[in-house]
Amino acid sequence: MARTLPELRIQIDAVDVELLKLLNQRAALANEVGEIKRVEGSAVFRPEREAQVIQHLQEANAGPLKNASVSMIWREVMSACRALEAPQRVSYLGPAGTFSEEAALRFFGSSIQHVPCANFDDVFHATTSGAAEFGVIPVENNTEGVVTRSLDLLLHSPLHIVGEISLLVRHHLLRNTASLEGIEVVLGHPQALAQCQQWLKTHLPNAERRAVSSNAEGARLAATNPTWAGIASERAGSEFGLHIASHAIQDEAFNRTRFVVVCLPSTMPAPQATGKDCVSLVVSVPNKPGAVHDMLVPLKLHGVSMTRFESRPARSGQWEYFFYIDLQGHPTQPHVAAALQDLQGLCAFYKVLGTYPLAD
Repeated sequence: MARTLPELRIQIDAVDVELLKLLNQRAALANEVGEIKRVEGSAVFRPEREAQVIQHLQEANAGPLKNASVSMIWREVMSACRALEAPQRVSYLGPAGTFSEEAALRFFGSSIQHVPCANFDDVFHATTSGAAEFGVIPVENNTEGVVTRSLDLLLHSPLHIVGEISLLVRHHLLRNTASLEGIEVVLGHPQALAQCQQWLKTHLPNAERRAVSSNAEGARLAATNPTWAGIASERAGSEFGLHIASHAIQDEAFNRTRFVVVCLPSTMPAPQATGKDCVSLVVSVPNKPGAVHDMLVPLKLHGVSMTRFESRPARSGQWEYFFYIDLQGHPTQPHVAAALQDLQGLCAFYKVLGTYPLAD
């Protein structure tokens, strides 16, 4: 005989009470771990450990919960447990409601101290100065390519990359009413305007496109003028009391942005190997024929896969370039270590930007 709704609710309530007991047991154990870390002087946050915990749970998951849900639930559980030791101060491009803030919350969980910044330079400054322990910055989009300012800042910064997260980005057109009528100005971050250019050309061909420091700032400004609209997330719309005049206006349906998490090495050293890792580096080679080809030979020789290769002008006035490279693996693996050693010997400039677990 099928159970009634009241019977099911009673059972759910009982399970919830049991879950709360187990979560508190986990928090108590996490507190003990925190005490040991304080004595040892080791970092509170270890992304490779959290990645392994989530991977193990996903492998053990028999449903009906989806693995993506398991990941989100346990990130929140671990975030709440970490906050009992010390909430992480995390800087990102603000104000509230940006995709950078969403990426920070997805990576660290909601139990963080928010440090919103006006621009990418301020994110790096806050994290370098100690105002924040970690920073979250976008580095590339699957339709518009790399975020050049982020790459330029990584080149000269003492911060290193300790994690990454890939975010499905849905841009909505937000304004004081749910209509497209009477829109004279569309505000958004330059990347967002570029990612929505075909939709804007088709539906709002006469509206001015105005670049602002962040999408959330565009939403905030749109709330101040009935003829303005902002391109931003649904969270930003809720934050500033705006209607969604049009849903998901990005030109690419599967628009994704990759963010990286940065910190000082003294805050947290490079994460240990998880089996699914990435090494990011930036190099330059002497300006001579075949130099770029020679630079790639050690990777092939030692069987190391390259997943990203971007060039940026070195601004030396002599047509020289920096190359940003992502490699699969971890420097503790012999074949990766050998490839990196050989590669370094060929480079005029060589800097490891970070070693970190790959995103889920």
